[in-house]
Amino acid sequence: MLSVYYTVKKEASEHEINIQKSRFIAHIKRAETEAEAQEFIQTLKKKYWDASHNCSAYIIGEHDQIQKANDDGEPSGTAGVPILEVLKKKKLKDTVVVITRYFGGIKLGAGGLIRAYGKATSEGLNTGGIVERRLVQIVHVTIEYTWLGKIEKELRASEYEIKQINYLDKVEIETYVKMEQKELFKNWIIEQTNGQVEVCEGNCLFMEQIVEKTD
Repeated sequence: MLSVYYTVKKEASEHEINIQKSRFIAHIKRAETEAEAQEFIQTLKKKYWDASHNCSAYIIGEHDQIQKANDDGEPSGTAGVPILEVLKKKKLKDTVVVITRYFGGIKLGAGGLIRAYGKATSEGLNTGGIVERRLVQIVHVTIEYTWLGKIEKELRASEYEIKQINYLDKVEIETYVKMEQKELFKNWIIEQTNGQVEVCEGNCLFMEQIVEKTD
């Protein structure tokens, strides 16, 4: 399992640009299966049934196992592939994009179409937001109450994030720790408490944050 990767928000986003009087509307959504991607595409094709084209591409899987592109009537290789290439360039996973085009009467030519679909995709992704998903583990730190003030202060000043504090017979502090920092965290918390601590690993989950990613 990947410890960190980039994708888009779960909820769909939309962004429109105009090029030579043609409207290009980018629709972007996270899709973790091919069925989800196809359902999103078909829903938009029904909604925008009067559009000139509803071109699409998606990339799915931990190792990008599923990659599909569809020109939907545009000249071969001028729409779906440019969309897919943007997803690959930005190293996105589990992402589906549909670009709806309303033809404005001016032909763009093959090169113009490639640039237009690429631009619509890039701007749509930048507007919708790229998400970093990072695998973390919840580490349970159990201490005596006499240590609470010091440890809570040190944790809040550190890069580690407190999930919650449970006030039981002893204090249990649940902390989010990046997978690659588990041993570092354990050593750090032991040092902070002079070894007067119990450390137990809990569940793993992905945490998400919006990032600016232009490469």
